[in-house]
Amino acid sequence: MRAAIEPQIEGARTPDEMRRLIGLMLGELNASHLGISAPPPASRPPALGRLGLRFDRAEYESAGRLRVTEVIPLSPADLAKIKTGEYLVSVDGTAIGAMVSLDQLLEAKTGRRVALEVAAAADGSAKREVVVRPVDPSTERNLLYRMWVNQRREYVERASDHRLGYLHIRDMGEDSLNQLYADLDTGNRSKEGVVVDIRNNNGGFVSAYALDVFARRPYMTMTPREMPPPPARTMLGQRSLELPTILVTNQMSLSDPEDFTEGYRTLKLGKVVGEPAAGAQLIDGSLLRSPSTRITGSDGKPMERNPRPVDVRVDRAMGEAAAGKDSQLDAAVKELLAQIAAKK
Repeated sequence: MRAAIEPQIEGARTPDEMRRLIGLMLGELNASHLGISAPPPASRPPALGRLGLRFDRAEYESAGRLRVTEVIPLSPADLAKIKTGEYLVSVDGTAIGAMVSLDQLLEAKTGRRVALEVAAAADGSAKREVVVRPVDPSTERNLLYRMWVNQRREYVERASDHRLGYLHIRDMGEDSLNQLYADLDTGNRSKEGVVVDIRNNNGGFVSAYALDVFARRPYMTMTPREMPPPPARTMLGQRSLELPTILVTNQMSLSDPEDFTEGYRTLKLGKVVGEPAAGAQLIDGSLLRSPSTRITGSDGKPMERNPRPVDVRVDRAMGEAAAGKDSQLDAAVKELLAQIAAKK
């Protein structure tokens, strides 16, 4: 492979082209956690300000107008009470048009006062001015993520007639573990069971700690005077769920989520619904990353190139998200309710 790709490397015109070629060469090894990436930049450009808005693409491409189709909860636009269906007319006095870049108007505006004009109609009538402080892209991504989680939670509650709870583990890092602990106390304990979602989780190192939350079993109840009877573990400050669960995974549940799935199955905590993961993770990018740990399953076989199986295979159809449907959650809800009924 080195001999085959060397002439192409010599012809690479930019470092990015070189890294793409090296990434292709490394990809032939089909090894997870192996890849090449660019070095961190010496300096970062000013962050673009984000409003928390999404716009109608077709209307912008045809008429150069920005009609709001979605407002992210708790975003600057949401706090300013901008509504879907309204039009963004100007930013700090600069009119929006087909030849105007909204990103350029919001460059280096993070945390600064920005005056927006919004209108109720495409002709600009009923205009009003609102003042916002744009957030950085990372903050907007976090707001988008929380919106997605809340939508999934509402979806599961509707599908189960409010009998099941829902939680999503974003990655296998310390912050996500702490969020998991918090999610145990926000409506999930009052449910009959919980759907545990690790879809699109790209790994980390806390799967063993997360598994403990679901593996711990009740052994007694401690009831404070004039208080409802919580499980003893909760009273003693130990995090546990102690409810029936079901795990949802997909092809993008990579690295430590595979370890989580292996532990979930081996400990017989519940069924796994969705798609087997890729059994690999390749970073395309100069920093070279190489695998450092060999992982084997409970059967002694290497997990590399052997994705963890699922009990209920569900492949999402193209366009489901746009239609407001999630067949993997539908299957998880149906299966968990059946398990709860059988246990009763």
